Amino acid sequence: MNKYIYILRTFINYLLLPYFIFASLTLSAHPPYDSFKFKTVIIDAGHGGKDPGAHGSHSLEKNIALAIAKKVNTLIQSEMPEINVVMTRNTDRFVELNKRADIANDKHANLFISIHCNSSPEGTAKIAHKERGVMILVYGYHRKEEQIEALRENASIYIEKDYQKNYDGYNENDPTSFIVLNTYMQKYRTQSILFGSILNKQFVNTDERKSYGVKEQGVLVLAHSGMPAVLVETGYINNPAEEKYLNSESGQSAIAASIVRSIKLYRKQINAD
Repeated sequence: MNKYIYILRTFINYLLLPYFIFASLTLSAHPPYDSFKFKTVIIDAGHGGKDPGAHGSHSLEKNIALAIAKKVNTLIQSEMPEINVVMTRNTDRFVELNKRADIANDKHANLFISIHCNSSPEGTAKIAHKERGVMILVYGYHRKEEQIEALRENASIYIEKDYQKNYDGYNENDPTSFIVLNTYMQKYRTQSILFGSILNKQFVNTDERKSYGVKEQGVLVLAHSGMPAVLVETGYINNPAEEKYLNSESGQSAIAASIVRSIKLYRKQINAD
């Protein structure tokens, strides 16, 4: 009897050997996120160049996003010199959405933060004076009618030369059509929500900003980032009071400081897990 059990075990091990070899190689090529030392952050200033983003009465989203991104970069270098900061753009130039993710992936970054301004839908002048506050987006599936911000941010692809090839399968009427959540994306989703929640708390508790919380939407700039990633809507540029805040030195500095505090808290938390 023992002889037959031995033969059976040997046969089973022989069948499973290729699987274990493949799994070992896969894990070696793609080590789990928690094993990475937190050392690189991508700061992505939204829009740029020929893509102005949302319009305020006297300012453009692309310029505000870049100003805040530069302040975040300066603060990290000052307070966290051990962290490598990579900016997807540091001048007024256009960078394709997929290229932004490529930059992050090539640098093996541990966190991707895309900085933007929100805007009320066109034709809602009264609402434009009322809507205010921050919103943090992570990549994920949600109801189509709640994809307003995703549709607006994704519109940048139509300025790109080869957008049909680069975003094959994307349906502007349903941004969730582009979503593929595999095991790795599920892991990044959890970490993205964690960072987004920490950042949201900083905006609300420290800066006393109104917040719409952390929302999951099919935002393309986050779609191919192989790391935790968030898009920060820093305020409504077509609300005059918010536009003034977003263009002010104090407002931009407060936003940048909240982002950097959140990075510190996030790094501390994931290192403790």
